[in-house]
Order: sequence, then structure tokens, then C-alpha cells
Amino acid sequence: MSEHIAVPGAAGRTGRFVVAELHRRGLTPIPCDRTTDLDRALHRADAVINCAGPFAATAEPVIAAAVRAGIPYLDVTAELEVVTDTFANHAGAAIPIVPAVAFYGGLGDLLATAALGGVRTAEEIVVAYALSSWRPTPGTRATGQVSAQRRGGRRIVYEGGRLRYLDGAAPRTTYPFTIGAQAVVGEFTMADSVTIPSHVDVARIETYMTSNAVDDLRADDPSGPVAVDAAGRSAQTFHVEVVTRTGGVSRRATAAGRDIYAVTAPLVVEAAVRILAGEGATTGVASAGARFDPDDFLGSLGPHALAFGRAETV
Repeated sequence: MSEHIAVPGAAGRTGRFVVAELHRRGLTPIPCDRTTDLDRALHRADAVINCAGPFAATAEPVIAAAVRAGIPYLDVTAELEVVTDTFANHAGAAIPIVPAVAFYGGLGDLLATAALGGVRTAEEIVVAYALSSWRPTPGTRATGQVSAQRRGGRRIVYEGGRLRYLDGAAPRTTYPFTIGAQAVVGEFTMADSVTIPSHVDVARIETYMTSNAVDDLRADDPSGPVAVDAAGRSAQTFHVEVVTRTGGVSRRATAAGRDIYAVTAPLVVEAAVRILAGEGATTGVASAGARFDPDDFLGSLGPHALAFGRAETV
């Protein structure tokens, strides 16, 4: 495969992982500025992977440039509001648009779709994240501030078939992960609470994040992740569990690996490769879970990316 992929935000941490993954897969990255040379870069490209946050400022301009160039658009945003806007504004786009193909958004969406096993309705879906630590990048801090400002500092939950905004602190409790019970913060709502309902009729999405990771995220430490291997990955590990409950039956799918920023690269590059090959290439906005067979997609990533625990009844 010799396709060229434009990468706005290629100099950032996630962007560097995406560029490396494109090279590994035999594609040619075109690193580009987020604004000034978009049209020139995208007219030389076969697809664009937007890694330039805050995405509240970049998603719409890059989508518009992708439409002008007639190429697929993918991004790695975790900004829930941006994903919501993308679905609302570009349903009839003439190109494939796939937002949030990343650790937050795409992974939970694919795991939920795998757990549902072809069913597209659920009474409840639980998404639980266990991170060994979380040293956020400057980009994560910046996008988090933008999102918090957009929602007036309120927290978000998905219940009654819609997003709701609440005041006050999120609840703290314990979650029974398969790797052992851990202290968690509830209502840790991320982009998968937008991607999943885009194609699954679900009444409630319950979300949890391990308390240590939330405390790390809120700590006044600007140092960011520290690379510990030749690939540039940090020592951070993650374990994600998604449980779906439909008609009295609960099913669970899991994923585990190293470095939430690094794992985004194989997720979004795999999606781009499949779309360029014609799989899941329908026009308009659709999430990764809606476009691809989740078992085949996650299973194809291999041990270099993540360990995928195929769905089981629990």
C-alpha cells in the first residue's frame, strides 16, 4: 500500500505515534500545519488523520478541507463536545468521516459493539477504565480545559437516552474489574458516550475511571509521559472493560495494553487502511463501531497494540 496520509498535528505526542505507525504499515505520512497549508497537503493525500488539538479549533477546518479534497477524514479527539458537533453537522457529508478513533471514543465503541454481538439495543452499557497512572500531555490538558469551559465546568452523564449535565463532584466507589476490584470515580464520561449511541439504541451508559488516574490527571504536574522503550511508549498500562446488558443477558469485552496515547495510533491507522481498501467507506459520519466488524478489527491489531478479550457472557 502506497497511499499518502495527511497528519495535522504530527509533531504532538499522539501525532508522532501515528506517523510511526503509518511508516510501519507502508503508508506515507504528510505532516502538515493545522491551518496554513491544509488544502495543499490534503490535495496530495488519500486520507487525513487529524491529530491537532484542541479539536474545537481544528476539526471543522480540517473536515472542510477534506471535503474540498474529496478524501476520508479521521480524527483522534477525546473532546466529547467536538464529537457531538461532528455527528450533528456532517451527517450528509460526501466523504467518510470517522471521529474519535482513539483510546477514548473508538476503543470503547468497538468493545461495546463486540460485546453486543450484532444486537443494536441495550438497556445499559458500562465502560470501565483502569489505568496504572496518567501523566497527561500538554495537549490533553489544553483540550480538557476547552471542554470544561464549553460545559461550564459541569460533569456529563448519559442516561435516559441522552447526555445530561450535572453540577457537583462525581461519585467515588469501587468497581469489580476482572483484574481485581479497584477504587474508581464514577460518571467519567468520555467520547464513547457519543460514539456508542450513534449506532446503538441504549438507555444508559455508566462510566468509571480508576481513582489514581483521575488524581494524576488533576495533579499540578506538567511533566507529561516519559518514554521507557524504543517506540517511545511510557510505562503506563491500561485495562478497559465494557459490559452490555440486554434482555437480562450481560456480555463483556476487554482490552489491555501499554500507553493510551501510543495505542491510538494502530486504532486510527487500521481504520484508515480499511476505509481506503473500501471497508466501512460509506460517506457521512459514522463511528468505528458502526463501520467495522469489531472482532475482526480489534483482533487484527495484534499483541504489538493491545490484548483483546473477545466477548463472553457474564
